[in-house]
Amino acid sequence: MDHSPWWHGATLYHVYVRSFQDGDGDGYGDLQGLIGRLDYLQWLGVEALWLSPTMPSPNHDWGYDVSDYRGVHPELGTLDDLDVLIAQARERGMRVVLDLIPNHTSSEHPWFVEARSDPDSPYRDYYVWAPPKSDGSLPNNWLDDTGEPAWTWDEKSGEYYFHNFLPEQPDLNWWNPAVHAEFAAIMDFWFDRGIAGFRIDVANGLYKDALLRDNPTHDGAYIYGTEVQGRYGMQHLYNFNQPEVHDVYREWRRRAENRAETPLLLGETWVARVDELVPYFGDDDELQLGFNFPFIFAPFEAPALSRVVAESLASFPEGTCPIWAGSNHDLPRMATRWAAGDNRKTRLAHTLMATLPGTYALYYGDELGMVDSDIPARLHRDPLTAGGRNGQWPRDNARAPMRWDRTVGAGFTTGTPWLPLPDDESVNVAEQRADSASTLALVRALVLLRREAFAGGIAGYREVEVSDSRWIYTCGPLTVAANFSAEPQRLTLTGEPLLSSATVRESLPETGTNSTLRPWEAVVLRTAG
Repeated sequence: MDHSPWWHGATLYHVYVRSFQDGDGDGYGDLQGLIGRLDYLQWLGVEALWLSPTMPSPNHDWGYDVSDYRGVHPELGTLDDLDVLIAQARERGMRVVLDLIPNHTSSEHPWFVEARSDPDSPYRDYYVWAPPKSDGSLPNNWLDDTGEPAWTWDEKSGEYYFHNFLPEQPDLNWWNPAVHAEFAAIMDFWFDRGIAGFRIDVANGLYKDALLRDNPTHDGAYIYGTEVQGRYGMQHLYNFNQPEVHDVYREWRRRAENRAETPLLLGETWVARVDELVPYFGDDDELQLGFNFPFIFAPFEAPALSRVVAESLASFPEGTCPIWAGSNHDLPRMATRWAAGDNRKTRLAHTLMATLPGTYALYYGDELGMVDSDIPARLHRDPLTAGGRNGQWPRDNARAPMRWDRTVGAGFTTGTPWLPLPDDESVNVAEQRADSASTLALVRALVLLRREAFAGGIAGYREVEVSDSRWIYTCGPLTVAANFSAEPQRLTLTGEPLLSSATVRESLPETGTNSTLRPWEAVVLRTAG
């Protein structure tokens, strides 16, 4: 009997709830709307849904500034709605994973309200406070995610509080054991309601250097989307990736494994190199999954992508499950960032990620080949990046509502969409579902193929050939050959052709010594023998 965790070989679907389906006509997606689309997700074949934040929030960072860790934002629904979603997803063979935000709270969370109103409150030490330096300057040189000083002055107490993100998102003090106890209780609350796990926001940011030392500067050029460190000329040496964070994940893993079905701990492990990601798995006693940002930020080239894959699989502790993603709610979509709108490249990318060992992650709309929108600055809704603040890419561009059909509200809403609908009306579910050669048809075929081929395990990977124009590998019973060029590639293919990124099931390349791959095509074969 197979006792592998459910996420081994699974497909995880990232639902940005506000943009997926509006159930009440107010222009915002919500839980009732998502419940109404569960049949689509079941048809697509995904095993689990990861929901963008659903907890109450003033929405300075669209839910990532939590004001109550045990509730549901009224704009999204109720606890009863979430219970129904969990139950109905389970009936369809799917699980629900929530976003957990342990790095910071909202400045309107009762803990911070009391900490700010009374310096002698026990909640004061739930947050990171520091006095000015002797010359009256800031405690150190740390910058927040907007490029501004990461310290905000509190007049009443004569101290600054720290925030890695907006001033409305004060960072928690994980040196305080009481914070550990609070989150242990929060996690139990949700596990008891049937949540299958958490995607842990800013998983590498919980602890800050106890001495609050200055970060070193970074004098090299920073290009958004190619590096993780170095933005605003600063290296995040002391306000991220502190060694004490691993004690938290060992503690959480022990708690998770005391459950009848072990919940998933999936980290937003925002690091620049594979060797920096490896420690978050511990000795198979910390996170079970960690997003591979070195892969996401790699250029769309065979040598670069294959190098990250090989390095990851060689470096991760034995039994570790990788996860492969191309898009998320914080970054330009893969169809824009990697493919530059060329749908052949988008389909190639899906074919590769779906046939690598581990977990395959889809961001809503990726299965349609959805590209970034170009939303005018006057319509931006994201306070962190609106208007390209300090040179940032506006995250709203990757959060436009899902197009389900060509009707006025695109099947998303009967009201006014909270963000403008994507420009290309043809990128919609109804038309692609009716087209057996569409990107949606390809992704569904890949999801179903990996479910059969990998059968709940972590398939073995072997690199066969890598060049500027080719990447060929085997993974479990599959052989994958990819053409990373605008020219046809002649090569030898053996095995049974199963699908092509170019055509799905039709006109599959012939096998033999004179096989040909079309430009930007990947073919999946059942390995000979």
